[in-house]
Amino acid sequence: MPPRILYLATADARGHLMRAQLLTHALREAGAQVRVLTTSDEGARFLAGFGIDAPVLSRHYAVQFDTQQNMLRRETDRNVALYMFRPERMLRDVWRLRAHFRDADLVVNDSFHPALLLMGWLPLWRRKVVHVYGASLRHALETNFGGRMPGFVARLFGRIVAWQIDRSLARIEHDFAYGEPRHDERGRHRLATPVAVVDAVDRGDATQHRVAAVYLNPHFQEPALADGLEQGLADAGVPAHLVGEGYAHRPHWHARDEHWIEAAAHSSFIVSAPGMAALSIAAVYRRPILLLLTDQPEQAINAGRAAQLGLAHRVVVWRGDAPKFARAVAGAAQELLAATADDAVRTADGRQAAIERLQHWVVLLNTLAASNAQR
Repeated sequence: MPPRILYLATADARGHLMRAQLLTHALREAGAQVRVLTTSDEGARFLAGFGIDAPVLSRHYAVQFDTQQNMLRRETDRNVALYMFRPERMLRDVWRLRAHFRDADLVVNDSFHPALLLMGWLPLWRRKVVHVYGASLRHALETNFGGRMPGFVARLFGRIVAWQIDRSLARIEHDFAYGEPRHDERGRHRLATPVAVVDAVDRGDATQHRVAAVYLNPHFQEPALADGLEQGLADAGVPAHLVGEGYAHRPHWHARDEHWIEAAAHSSFIVSAPGMAALSIAAVYRRPILLLLTDQPEQAINAGRAAQLGLAHRVVVWRGDAPKFARAVAGAAQELLAATADDAVRTADGRQAAIERLQHWVVLLNTLAASNAQR
């Protein structure tokens, strides 16, 4: 029997969904049976664009953000509490997931859905659960109440969450800067964040018209922010390929583009929030990146690590002033253009690196699933 894998991808942003579709296609090509679940109708439509049918498990759980991608901590705490303690929500999802567990050798939780956090430490199910998460996201979760509650309460919460995560069969911690796979012999694996494999050679139109490849996740909806970004890139003389679900109603913006990563790999530079996926694309295909930083804890950590690792980047911060933001974007864009080279060799090297990253994930997940199937 081929390995049977259930993949639950939360739809708070799109990085989890991109990883889900990449791994699903790669695992299926390797012979595994993969079913995908997600947590919103928008997430299901996003996955459908990549040929993935993903039923929605529950519409009740979601991290809350404002229209500028700043995390709303109190609203998120309230939403999570209502999800966990109202029986028709999390307990209902656990009941539904029971049937999926019976038909799966491995259940992937990407990332930290509460129902699978619960099932991942209960003896009946924990031997099938693998938690997938960015290293910065786990730190942000464990320190969620730091500075907002008495120190001993915040530390206790962090220890409980860590214990709950570590009870599962395995943990796959990923990061844009990780190198070769590592394993601590206690179920914790470290892998480089997977990235889509793109063509090694530019299309003709891409070489003639180098652009900034812009991707903003659906939480970005503030009109003035888009005004400032567009003006800044225009002032720098850089044409832009603009993708963002929150700005799909604006001229020249696209709600989604299934080939955006290919455009990014051949771009002059990338513009995105400092999520793990965007930084991985920049690292693998060696493209400069303009990081749009907002109040999101794990992304602030990612931006700091980009600096430590010497990734070619600039950081701009949105503070509600569109003209000032436009000037910052224009200045950063001009500096990044100076770091851009016409480098098909870099893209070819990146393609090989992307293939190797993806293969590491496929081998590990298939191995874990096959080991469970033999029990």
